[in-house]
Amino acid sequence: MKIISSIDELRDQLRGQLRTAFVPTMGNLHEGHLSLMRLARKHGDPVVASIFVNRLQFGPNEDFDKYPRTFQADVEKLEKEGVYVLFAPTEKDLYPEPQEYRVRPPDDLGNILEGEFRPGFFVGVTTVVLKLFSCVQPRVAVFGKKDYQQLMIVRNMAKQFALPTEIIAADTYRAEDGLALSSRNGYLSEAERAEAPALYQLLNEVAGEVRAGHLDVFELERHAMAKLAARGWKPDYISIRKRADLQPPSAGDIAKGEALVVVAAAKLGATRLIDNLEI
Repeated sequence: MKIISSIDELRDQLRGQLRTAFVPTMGNLHEGHLSLMRLARKHGDPVVASIFVNRLQFGPNEDFDKYPRTFQADVEKLEKEGVYVLFAPTEKDLYPEPQEYRVRPPDDLGNILEGEFRPGFFVGVTTVVLKLFSCVQPRVAVFGKKDYQQLMIVRNMAKQFALPTEIIAADTYRAEDGLALSSRNGYLSEAERAEAPALYQLLNEVAGEVRAGHLDVFELERHAMAKLAARGWKPDYISIRKRADLQPPSAGDIAKGEALVVVAAAKLGATRLIDNLEI
């Protein structure tokens, strides 16, 4: 595996490659990330991964400085997966001057849910993803469904900018007890880790209510939030949305079988976890 930090060197290395499959990451790789590499290999060749902790998507009071960085262990894992190139730029490599040009998603998608609770987050995501796409020029790129809203925003961005990159969605990789794998799970104490699967269990309960014909979305959401809070969590949102645009469904939408997803974000102790479940 070649480890490259320079954009020019990366382009030289990939020149003439027409089927590159790309998996962008922020490192601290776990089995969920590695499953993305395997899926990428099914859709293209060679497989290129990136590791870059993107300052632009972190708010002023978020965990940029303490975000787990495990570069050497990550390299070993990627080598075992047969990744061809690891693009690991420094901030100076990727942002040699202040990144004044940025990509802003539309407000009706970028400022709801995660965008409401993490202002500016999706501007940072779309800006770095577009820049990474420009560097790697992949034919396909793989993103996990755990970050459901991010996946939708990146997919819409690629479509609207007519990027020659197909966005592949990967199912959320879970531990045996249902917890969605995340680098931030490492922040959890032993007791918090034992409690963490309750979020996914609650999403399944909400989905079950919808499937059973419960049409009052707001009642379901309020009940779920209260139940999570009673367990000691601090929920930001538990929300039933239409998969097509992440807008709230009407009772009529649910009655006619609109494809839905229930999305959630909540703090357990000091750790903020997100998850979702398609209905």
